[in-house]
Amino acid sequence: MPDYKPGPYLEQIEFPKDLREKFDINQLSQVSDEVRNYIVDVISEIGNSHFGASLGVVELTVALHYVFNTPYDQLVWDVGHQAYGHKLLTGRRKIFHTNRLYGGMSGFPKRSESEYDTFGVGHSSTSISGALGMALASKYKNENDRQHIAVIGDGSMTAGLAFEGLNQAGFTNSNMLIVLNDNCMSIDPNVGALKEYLTDITTSHTYNKVKDDVWKLLGKVSKFGPNAQVIASKISHALKGTLLKQSNLFESFNLRYFGPVDGHDVVGLVNIMEDLKDIPGPKILHVLTKKGKGYKPAEEGNATKWHAPGVFNKETGEIIKVVPKSPQAPKFQEVFGHSIVELAEKNDKIMGVTPAMPSGCSLNIMMAAMPDRAFDVGIAEQHAVTFSAGLATQGMVPFCNIYSSFMQRAYDQVLHDVALQNLNVVFCLDRAGFVGADGATHHGAYDISFMRSIPNMVVSSPINEEELRNLMYTAQLKDQGPFTIRYPRGAGVMPQWKTPFKEIKVGTGKKLRAGEDMAFLTIGPIGNLTIQACDTLLEKGISAAHYDMRFVKPLDEALLHEVFSKYNKIITIEDGCVMGGMGSAILEFMADNQYTAHIQRLGIPDKYIQHGTQNQLYAECGYDVEGMIKAAEKMIQKDNNLTISK
Repeated sequence: MPDYKPGPYLEQIEFPKDLREKFDINQLSQVSDEVRNYIVDVISEIGNSHFGASLGVVELTVALHYVFNTPYDQLVWDVGHQAYGHKLLTGRRKIFHTNRLYGGMSGFPKRSESEYDTFGVGHSSTSISGALGMALASKYKNENDRQHIAVIGDGSMTAGLAFEGLNQAGFTNSNMLIVLNDNCMSIDPNVGALKEYLTDITTSHTYNKVKDDVWKLLGKVSKFGPNAQVIASKISHALKGTLLKQSNLFESFNLRYFGPVDGHDVVGLVNIMEDLKDIPGPKILHVLTKKGKGYKPAEEGNATKWHAPGVFNKETGEIIKVVPKSPQAPKFQEVFGHSIVELAEKNDKIMGVTPAMPSGCSLNIMMAAMPDRAFDVGIAEQHAVTFSAGLATQGMVPFCNIYSSFMQRAYDQVLHDVALQNLNVVFCLDRAGFVGADGATHHGAYDISFMRSIPNMVVSSPINEEELRNLMYTAQLKDQGPFTIRYPRGAGVMPQWKTPFKEIKVGTGKKLRAGEDMAFLTIGPIGNLTIQACDTLLEKGISAAHYDMRFVKPLDEALLHEVFSKYNKIITIEDGCVMGGMGSAILEFMADNQYTAHIQRLGIPDKYIQHGTQNQLYAECGYDVEGMIKAAEKMIQKDNNLTISK
């Protein structure tokens, strides 16, 4: 184990019980400093992790575990990339250095990892609904002393799911506290009316004028005995009178609103939360924090950059990057970002849409070049899809860029609002396939399966950067209808990627290599590993053909007739789930056309795969280069009883 030394206070804390029993309130600032320093020490060296979000909630985390009796009191983090301090205080300090590494600690709260992780998270805006379900279940079980706390960021609060949870929560008598962690950021800066509303609240003279008086009253409520109801009523009227002038959104949901308060004043937070524990019903505490708090380079620098900076020098704040000696292929997202601008310069109907990931998907390039034609709609995937459908009804060609795993959240909108109306919306699914360290919550495993079942939908995947550009060009041509282009996280294979645009006939694949003994059928960039496998197999005496399908829907039936007429040993490979994926489509074609062949499907099996590097996960699932070679050798040996040269 690496020698990461905790401070003298943190060293004494194995679980929150230690925090509550060993330290008084005046020592919590030092505890917070030590938690923050430990996060900086470890993450600066291992990289591969989120950073700024956890630094911003250190004091809040310490206060929550100090005031509430976790894990009996149930704490739910939204998304969870801000939960590193939580993990340090809940028995995982000694494995913290394995964060997001293969076989190590998850980067997100995970129920199977700790009883303190009460709800598995990774996608945004789930905390309020999850915590409300817990609260009402506890009420049903007569666990009336049990507290339920949802910690949600202002970015996550923009999603419809959060408002659905608020809508129900306000009309229950659930024992629930919603902590709104307001730092004006998700990954990129927040956008939209809610951001402006929260800014208005935080700068409101009306709020700040009465806040101190209100808190003084609240601090006395529990001490008034028989008069407590009278005092509470006075406080309620005072708040409502004040908040009505502000037209408070949360009060309109029938939630008692408190704040805004300083999220970096750990003593103040403890005192406030102790008071709030005695106030029945659903409540919301508005806490102001700063991403990267306490680490000067992150606090004063670009918050998006410090969201997940990689390895860095903790003394200077310099982010350490290995400079390659030769030109490198770009990331697929960068090819998308530059190519959409090129296409939009030629076609004034093209629009760009993304739900809160402009830097992640590189739509920020278009947003800078054409701000009136590119839109970050906030963490709102359903809205992104239907908004794109609205654009398409007016003759626009929206490129709706959503991470594959996030597209799962907008499936009904794809079906009902886009495909049913046969609208030309281009879905660019970034992070398709294994994404690496984010793990099971973020792997883009299912898009081939769920997109190919939708009528009118074209489903495609490029093997390289040139094909990504050409598929984007093809998708914006007249009358293409709904069109999906999926591509993975990370770099491609073409340093010289900026090739002229060419149309690709929809539903056509291509033969990359002739062969005599068997055939590989691949979709997408995973086919580049197959090229390597074919080279090695040839050295071993196996001649393997390789076909790049390029389209899962519609399939290239002429190409498949050629394949099944020549080969009875076929391996399909996809960086996606094998259940209902491309391999399943090939099997359906074989059955529908009365062919017979020995087919093996390689891809993501019917289980959730955890985090690791992409290559580690390919190997785990048997479709790295070595896995492809072994599958081919086994198929040849089984069918022909051949001896394979070593």
